[in-house]
Amino acid sequence: MATEDPHAARRLDAVAVQATLRRLARAPEPPWLHAEVARRMAQRLEIVRARPNRILDWWSGLGAGAAELQRVHPQAGVVAVEPEAIWAARTRAARARPWWRRADPHAAASQVHEEADEIAPGAGLVWANMMLHAVVDPPALFARWEALLAPEGFVMFSCLGPGSLRELRTLYDGLGWGSATPGFVDMHDLGDMLVRAGFADPVMDQEVLTLTWPDAEALLAELRGLGGNAAPDRHPGLRTPRWRQHLLEGLAAMAGADGRIALSFEVAYGHAFKAAPRLRTDAPTRVSLDSMRSLLPSRRDRNAGRALG
Repeated sequence: MATEDPHAARRLDAVAVQATLRRLARAPEPPWLHAEVARRMAQRLEIVRARPNRILDWWSGLGAGAAELQRVHPQAGVVAVEPEAIWAARTRAARARPWWRRADPHAAASQVHEEADEIAPGAGLVWANMMLHAVVDPPALFARWEALLAPEGFVMFSCLGPGSLRELRTLYDGLGWGSATPGFVDMHDLGDMLVRAGFADPVMDQEVLTLTWPDAEALLAELRGLGGNAAPDRHPGLRTPRWRQHLLEGLAAMAGADGRIALSFEVAYGHAFKAAPRLRTDAPTRVSLDSMRSLLPSRRDRNAGRALG
């Protein structure tokens, strides 16, 4: 009997995600949108009073937040955690450059790990910018982050939410082309997952960014630079030039009065502190039934008491 895939509700193809990560590792720079969201998330980090001494920058290269972390917390040691060997090699190479060419002049090549590596616990902050929407099992990752954090450590992340690319989904639905995007997790569900993983009082919020392009070709080029369609129910085969022309025409028809084509990106932000350990109760006291009987007055004693009364 086949068992149901526990991650099917995520609507995310892990194999497609890995292929996209390898492709993006060959790009000269991380996506512009990731860098912009990192800047906005760093503004939220500035108002958190905690001052971590050690930061885990999860999917560091693609997250494009190393410079922001160095700016906000120059005293902290930042450990880059990468999703694949190709990303770890890329980050090590960047950190091996002369100090005047590094985004983070204090970085050391030894502070780079692959996600599957053994990473020492005790971090003050796990920072994860624009990567959680590409994770098949967020609850498992939250549990791992909780284990890696020191007491009173905290996590801060951003990711795409369900409102992202809604215009593109509407276009695909109208033409019967299947799913245009993978499934995105609602921020309230992410908050519930954090609590179950052992975090306290998660704070979640979101904003919608609207990006515009002068034409459909420019739009498609930037979308490819952001990632790819990792929906498991996407079209299973290669598309034809005729199909691509239909897509370009459909996108062009979405242009506004100024001639530009707009797409929405819902960005969810979250942070939560590691919950304090629960106090352990004392071990239960066990009393045998015979011992309990010995503590009770005998029937003769009860009858004597009634006679005296």
